[in-house]
Amino acid sequence: MLPYIIIGIVVLLLGGLVFMLIYTNKIAQAVYDDQLVKTSPEKWLRVCSAPDNEDQMDMWDTGCRWGEENAGCMEEVHIVHDGLNLYGEFYHFGGDRCVIILPGRCECLKYSYYFAEPYKQAGMNVLVIDQRAHGKSDGKYNTIGVKEHTDLLEWVRYIGKQYGIREVWFHGICIGSASAILAVTEADCPDIVKGIVLEGCFVSFRETFKQHMIYIKRPVIPVCDEVMLKIKHQAGGDVYRYAPIRYIGQVKVPILFLFGKEDVFSIPEKSQLLYDTCGSEKKELVWFEQGPHSHLRQYNMEKYDQAIIDFTRKHSA
Repeated sequence: MLPYIIIGIVVLLLGGLVFMLIYTNKIAQAVYDDQLVKTSPEKWLRVCSAPDNEDQMDMWDTGCRWGEENAGCMEEVHIVHDGLNLYGEFYHFGGDRCVIILPGRCECLKYSYYFAEPYKQAGMNVLVIDQRAHGKSDGKYNTIGVKEHTDLLEWVRYIGKQYGIREVWFHGICIGSASAILAVTEADCPDIVKGIVLEGCFVSFRETFKQHMIYIKRPVIPVCDEVMLKIKHQAGGDVYRYAPIRYIGQVKVPILFLFGKEDVFSIPEKSQLLYDTCGSEKKELVWFEQGPHSHLRQYNMEKYDQAIIDFTRKHSA
């Protein structure tokens, strides 16, 4: 009799597990579609991603003013890569140095205007881009830098040939930071890439997504890993394999880390681990006491801008 009771218990447990996974998979798909898939032509256009957020709107308005003030220096640019039409704007300020600004999830190139001023002051041209599936660019999925970083390398080749650029820097915010790390550690990364600046970089997308789920009071297990699997199987982006912490030790170019002590998504202890693991001999870390994730400049503009100006000038090719 006892073996049948045990079998019955096992069947009930397995049945409950299957039912739970069916239920949580539906949640994971809804979260994935909302966060990382361009589910309609109207999604992720050249508009503010969070118009109800006062901080976000302030950044957006400030950035758009920068774009308007420098419109006379702008040229629209376009490349085709991986079968996708990708669009950007190149701002001519003279010389042969350029920064490519890489925004985070949901953001178009207009968002990147906000981060351009310190680079202009440092004597660089500025390229802002609509990442795949954002703004005017083709695409359906955000792959957390796995495919975006190959687009980035194509942009580097383009501005090197088109504008005679001989020194390129990357400025990555959140997911944009992952693209920057993957790009500079590629074997075919052009030699003109001379340094990177990272704000709010995460050790892995799984880690920062977990923190996000905790923050909005949603179930972490198994939804978090189910979303990671959907990124791999639906978009072709293996975020476990391409986690920044696995590549940061291979970075050899100068690298400036900008981290916030109030960041609840790229938490300080993980940020410190990224810096400690980084393989570059020319690395610096600047901590900011105030400012949430991706909003450090808004709360510390003078310190933020000066850190970039000093570091890029110090390590100019």
